[in-house]
Amino acid sequence: MSTPHQGPIRVALAGAGAFGIKHLDGIKHIHGVEVVSLISRDLDKTRETAALYGIQHVTTDLNESLALPEVDAVILCTPTQMHASQTLACLKAGKHVQVEIPLCDVLAEGEEVVRVAKASGLVAMCGHTRRFNPSHQHVHNQITAGAFNLQQMDVQTYFFRRTNMNALGQARSWTDHLLWHHAAHTVDLFAYQCGSPIVKANAIQGPIHPTLGIAMDMSIQLKAANGAICTLSLSFNNNGPLGTFFRYIGDSATYLARYDDLFSGKEEKIDVSQVAVSMNGIELQDREFFAAIREGRQPNSSVEGVLACYQVLHDLEQQLNAG
Repeated sequence: MSTPHQGPIRVALAGAGAFGIKHLDGIKHIHGVEVVSLISRDLDKTRETAALYGIQHVTTDLNESLALPEVDAVILCTPTQMHASQTLACLKAGKHVQVEIPLCDVLAEGEEVVRVAKASGLVAMCGHTRRFNPSHQHVHNQITAGAFNLQQMDVQTYFFRRTNMNALGQARSWTDHLLWHHAAHTVDLFAYQCGSPIVKANAIQGPIHPTLGIAMDMSIQLKAANGAICTLSLSFNNNGPLGTFFRYIGDSATYLARYDDLFSGKEEKIDVSQVAVSMNGIELQDREFFAAIREGRQPNSSVEGVLACYQVLHDLEQQLNAG
């Protein structure tokens, strides 16, 4: 791994959209980290955001930021289709990198990122946020302590997105994807919580949208080597409560997880405020990235550590394409 990092960590953040803002808000609470460069496609909007957060350097070109010697690390919150190539650019420029989920939407590109990351000795992490949400961390702690054995995960990932909008209701410059983006969260989380690899995966999808060119509804079944199963329903057609809702069914309890909140199977709220130093999953994810840089170690959700998820997504895509 890389040598431990001394002194402040200076960061370039690419993609000042809805998710980029979440990272900027989280980093404000992390000591010894400074965002020194902001990259996004609309220069005027990027300047406005940079002014709000006191960021000095603004550009529309990632390479311009990678050329800055003061930049130690990069966080990529850019469109899915750019993730792998931009991660490679960061590593080749000698920068630690955290790329938002998904690592890639083509398995071979993800495999190349892992190869280059291992050779570089840099910290390369993918933003698999569910590993860091206090709700899921609490369940993970119960599992690793032997107090809860997962037998089934039932997950609903629901949005109302019949036009191409982001979480702030703004027009997107790219098309989102149920399989490579939204299913990635659950596929990785299921294997992570089981502590057991996925050995069987099935998928079916609904009609392809005539203009967006993607399936708006999808159903996925997973089975881990230890026997646990997962059922995942995804939709961009759901005109109701939005987001992802997890039901963990085990031998000693049932848990309902919604973002950073956790409930019992009877809807009794479980206090997860002491699970970690923050209740914000994105902030916790960023803290892990910077801690790994400081300590010269692999982070939780390193690109190598999450690659198995993308192998499963690739296999599911092959199934779906075969009809």
